[in-house]
Amino acid sequence: MAESTTHPTATPVADDAPRSEALVITGPTASGKSALAIAVAERINGEIISMDSRQVYRGMDIGTAKVSAADRARVPHHGLDLVDPDERYSAGRFARDARRWIHEISARGHTPILAGGTGFFLHALINPLFEEPELEPRRRERLARYLDRHSDETLHTWLARLDPETAARLARSGGRQRLQRALEIALLTGKSLSWWHRHAPPGTPPLRATVFVVNLPRPELYRRIDERVTDMIDAGLVAEVQRLLDAGYRPGDPGMNATGYPEIIAYLHGEISLDEAADRIRRATRQYARRQLTWFRNQLPAAIWLDATEPTDSLVERIVRIWLEAVN
Repeated sequence: MAESTTHPTATPVADDAPRSEALVITGPTASGKSALAIAVAERINGEIISMDSRQVYRGMDIGTAKVSAADRARVPHHGLDLVDPDERYSAGRFARDARRWIHEISARGHTPILAGGTGFFLHALINPLFEEPELEPRRRERLARYLDRHSDETLHTWLARLDPETAARLARSGGRQRLQRALEIALLTGKSLSWWHRHAPPGTPPLRATVFVVNLPRPELYRRIDERVTDMIDAGLVAEVQRLLDAGYRPGDPGMNATGYPEIIAYLHGEISLDEAADRIRRATRQYARRQLTWFRNQLPAAIWLDATEPTDSLVERIVRIWLEAVN
């Protein structure tokens, strides 16, 4: 059965209502967010801020579906190729960087457009995180080296003892980087991440944003995911992963656990066939898309949902109209 989509109409903006500071186009992976954002940006003199936690990594282009050089030439992009795969890039850091980009884009008289599907990046902007405590760099580095030697399951077991609330949340939608960060906070400050969330004030006020969620009927979304994985393999994903390994990056590095990379590493190590690796990537990507949709429904109650099976021109017109109502 196809998943239903709704098309709420724009709510009139009162004269004294705060104006929107940024336009957000989000949605599940492979739903067409990037192409739609570029089309909108060309209509309203926009610049795009990537809201993707994997596209920040240098050298990880094919497996993260990073926009092409030609697309970047059409519309300015921010938030790509910021760190190496062995570095961490937190939601808090994204929020700080994104606010700076939004300010700079607006100062140029252009429209800031956030595009991507990383929910906790968006959450850090519209529901600001606490001001993170300072962690002594050398102690953090030593702890990180120790944690790197242990499995995700072990880290989760430790976190469940130190911070049950955060451990339960990350069990539903976590990842190694977030597990490790929660352990660092607990072990180096003596207080859990959930304690900091409750007691520390947010570092910045919430971003006022007009949020659109691009959606597709489930069968079409899965078809596009399958097609994307095939295209990635054909475009050279195996060679990309091999280059990263040859450069000295390890399977446990923060960037290297993105869907697609562990599966291709298993293939390169002779553990599975390339067909099996591709099937695993498809399954993992479908699971991720389902988690994204659940998050959007639960965390973005005021978002405007769009049916991505409609013609692009029609979607662009609707987005532009609603955006102009939000800022004028």
